[in-house]
Amino acid sequence: MTANREKRRAISREAAKRRRRVESDMFEDLSRLLPLQPSVGANLDKPSVIRLTLSYIRMHTLLKVNAASEAWTSHTVGYGQVLGGGEQWRACDGGHDDGEKDAETAQAMEETNMYLSILEGFLMVLSAEGDMIYLSDNISKYMGLTQTELMGHNIFDLTHPCDHGEIRNNLRLMGEGVWCGAKRDFVMRIKSTLTHRERSANLKSATWKILHCQGRVKLRSTPSSASCLLLTCRPLPLSHTLLSTHTFTSQHNMDMRFTYCDQGVTLLLGYSPEELLGRSIYDLCHTLDTSCLTKNHLNLCLKSQSASGQYRMLVRGGGYVWVESHSAVIPIVRPSKSRLSSYQPLCILCVTYVLSGVEQPSLQFSLDQTTDRYLS
Repeated sequence: MTANREKRRAISREAAKRRRRVESDMFEDLSRLLPLQPSVGANLDKPSVIRLTLSYIRMHTLLKVNAASEAWTSHTVGYGQVLGGGEQWRACDGGHDDGEKDAETAQAMEETNMYLSILEGFLMVLSAEGDMIYLSDNISKYMGLTQTELMGHNIFDLTHPCDHGEIRNNLRLMGEGVWCGAKRDFVMRIKSTLTHRERSANLKSATWKILHCQGRVKLRSTPSSASCLLLTCRPLPLSHTLLSTHTFTSQHNMDMRFTYCDQGVTLLLGYSPEELLGRSIYDLCHTLDTSCLTKNHLNLCLKSQSASGQYRMLVRGGGYVWVESHSAVIPIVRPSKSRLSSYQPLCILCVTYVLSGVEQPSLQFSLDQTTDRYLS
């Protein structure tokens, strides 16, 4: 009896080893099919292989759903061309190596790298459920986490709980009032492992990074699972170059009243810094753009940083210019034991970029534009 029991155990162990060997071979074959660099694919565990495979299948489905999407896919770099710089998946062309296609691929890669460098951010494709179907390879430059570490995960697992409601509203891809190409513009906080010295830390010690997300809804004729949200994500504050003559900085109370403004505002808007002290920025905003400024103000109060998007600011004497403001909340300095009176007031710091010349200079949209407004 003991000999038979040992024999059954040995047969069971061999069968288990055979199953594990077959399973490992299947995962190795699957990882080789993924458009990844060999060094990356060799280090993937089984859950990562499954997660990336599902993301690839969903992305491949999005790119070939119907003929209406061909115009989009023709200007979109293939999934395999961007994903980790690996070889392109060749199932679509039967494995033929065409020199002309290689030249087109190289040109597409060069254009993509150029677009991403100009963007100062990364690309993200989200499903209606919030799954990150695709992320551009340069995400590690801004978040510290690599493309393969994040793809397939849900956006709600990485974002601030207080932002989940706003993210869900922007992920509403189907329903009344939603159409293909509908714009999305919001700010969210997401985990980042980058330190102040641009080094990558552990995920447990990750901090919140603020992203300005802009994009459009992409609807397909198939069920809603084939629809997505295509976003460009730029960390705030944006890394702009030197401040030019078309820029001015200002400081505000939490109700957006000016407490300081540099001399550049006189050349651009006609107001002197002294005239603006104590006045609200809403007084200088075009009435039709008040909602844009209000949204920016709310993002500042809730998330400490924001980019306003384009809005119209009134010019003294008449007319308006198109501007965009990038703002941040300067927090209160906590008191130390040695200096109990080291409190600093909470304020908002704005950098405003003037994007156009004066439009409709003969029209006055507000009493603040009259030349005698500040004489009394």
